[in-house]
Formats: sequence, C-alpha cells, structure tokens
Amino acid sequence: MSSQSVSRRNWLKSSTMIAAGLTMGTTKWAELQARPAETFVHPLADLPVIKARLSSNENPFGPSEKAKKAITEALPDSYLYPREHLMKFRKMIAQEEGVSEDHIMLGAGSGELLVATAICYAFKNGAGSHVLSADPSYMQLVRASTNIGIGWEKVPLNKAYDYDFSALSGKVTDKTSLVYICNPNNPTGIVTDPQQLAAFCESVSKTKPIFVDEAYIDYTANPKKVSMVECIRKGQNVMIARTFSKVHSFAGLRIGYLIAQPDVIKEIAKFGTSGSSISSTSVRGAIASYGDQEFIKYSVAKNNESKEFLYKLLKENGYTYLPSQTNFVLFPLKMDGKRFVDEMMKRGVSIRSWVFDDKQWCRVSMGTMDQMKAFAEAFKQLA
Repeated sequence: MSSQSVSRRNWLKSSTMIAAGLTMGTTKWAELQARPAETFVHPLADLPVIKARLSSNENPFGPSEKAKKAITEALPDSYLYPREHLMKFRKMIAQEEGVSEDHIMLGAGSGELLVATAICYAFKNGAGSHVLSADPSYMQLVRASTNIGIGWEKVPLNKAYDYDFSALSGKVTDKTSLVYICNPNNPTGIVTDPQQLAAFCESVSKTKPIFVDEAYIDYTANPKKVSMVECIRKGQNVMIARTFSKVHSFAGLRIGYLIAQPDVIKEIAKFGTSGSSISSTSVRGAIASYGDQEFIKYSVAKNNESKEFLYKLLKENGYTYLPSQTNFVLFPLKMDGKRFVDEMMKRGVSIRSWVFDDKQWCRVSMGTMDQMKAFAEAFKQLA
C-alpha cells in the first residue's frame, strides 16, 4: 500500500475525529482519541502472484482510449491547478442531468463525498441520532457515521434480497439523521424497482434527507429510468452519488460527484474539497470518458460476457446466484466463507465473503475472460 493511500486514509480518519470532537463534546472526543489506531492490511499484500483480482469491483476493461489520450495530453500542463477543467466537467454533468451547476459537488471518487456527508449530518444532528439503511449494503457512509458516534439503524432486506421500503419507512424517527440507499445494492447486485424507490423518496424526503448511492447504475438495463435524479429536479431533499470507478474504469484515477439541492451542496461542501482534490490528469480523462458512449457500451458488454460465463459455471456446479445488474455477482456458498476466501487466495484468486440471512455468501467481481477462467479453475477445486 502506498504512503499516499495511507496519508489519505489518515486524513479522512482525522477529519472524522475532528468532526466528532466538535459535535459530541470533549468527553466523546477524549474517548475517540483513546481508541487504538487501526492498521489497514491489504488482503493482497503478502501474495506474490495474483491470477485474478476479483475482490474490489474494479473494471478491468478500461479506461477508454479517449480517456487515456486526454490524460497523456494533460501531463505537460499538470503543474497547473485544473480549475477551468473542473468547471467544464461540472457544467457537463449539470447539463446531462438537467440541473444547474450549483446542484453538483465534485470529489476524488464517491468515497470522499460519502464521508463528507456523514460528517456534515453528524454536525447537524449530534449525539443520539442515527443513519438508517438496509442490511447488508455498502458501508462507507454508515461506517464513517458510526466512527463519529452516530448510531446505525438497520433494516434487513426482504426475502428477495431487495429493499423493504415499508419497513424502512417504519424505522424513520425524529432521531433519524439520514437515510442511505445503495441502488443497485452492494453486495447483492440487485436493482430495486424505480417506482417504489421514487415513491419512498417523495414521502420520506419531506421530513428526512435521503442519500442514494448510484455507483453501479451504468450497468443497469436503463440507467436513466433507475436513477432518482428526477427527485432532485422536483426539489426533493435527495442526494445522489456517482463514481467513475466502475463502468469508466477510473478506480485508481479517483473521480466522483454528488447531485443535491444547492443548499445541501453548500452544507456538505464545508466538509469536502469540492473537487480540489481531483488531479488535472484525472479530470481531463473524465471529461473525455463522460461522453464516450461507445466505450460505455463496450465496457458493459464485456462485463455482461464475463457475468454470463460465471452464471453458467455456477449452474453447472449446482450453485444458485442473485441476478446482478452490476459488475459483481453474489452467490451462496456450501462451505465457510472465510475458509473459501482463504482457499481461493491460495490459488491466486481474490474474492469477498459475507454472512447474512443465516447463509455464507461469496461476491465475485467481474474480470477479463482470462481472469474468470482462473476463477473457474480454482472454484472447481473447491465446489
């Protein structure tokens, strides 16, 4: 792991702890200071040969050639702050989404925006409040909130492993600071019904803000139909996060953005960088990739090819799976999840495991066909 990554992680943790001290008072601050520092050990750190890295939902099919060209051309001017390029990028997003530019906040990946939002609503609501989300779901915003001292109210997914909006609505109280929805959800890969989600947003956002994480939306059959951007156009208190880490294959280049009401953007911006953490090369690449529909179609098609390969493999070996509209697939295991992860790692394949609904689960990110074949070879030895 690079020193830059460690520094960024420490910065985020320090920012969270500073926010906690200001929000929760000196007693809580002292408690947080007394906590031992976490040591982050990358799961791949001690493995010299990895045949297939299928644990982080990265996209191995990009970036696009247009993005690479733009990044290369940006290098001579990379000594300059990319202000005009950030302004151009924000304008492009606003025009595409049908909102004004003050609805948009940029970030170095959506993670920065998730953490900034967590800190913001910790300040606004203080001790005793909680974030409400489904379980399981993506945890970065929830984890940042709980690290500060905010509670987590969780609602299990329904029997189809989809959102139970009735149960979520029933858990909204005066203590709810924020409702977090990941759609399509991670780790399930399931996209929820857009009409049900829109109805939930319209109802609940009248009293509580709703954060919809649309990291994987470009993999869905109809992204514009699935997205909740229309809720923002209608003036509802809904926030939407997007990232270039998935279909655009910018996981290492770090580009993300938040769409919300202008007054909400102003509040969250106090705890973020508003795009100043984005490198010149990254934003120039993002501008080129944003409108590259040919590459996006290619990226989705290659992802689906790998996904169909995995579906066939699982069926042939007597496994079921959850139908995914993302770049990963979740399926129930027939052995202990941790042991399965360890055994696959020994064979040069990294994956992730979960435990919920009294079952052991494996999540596999989509790789190139060679990587998927490496997964298949290792999987058959354990299946």
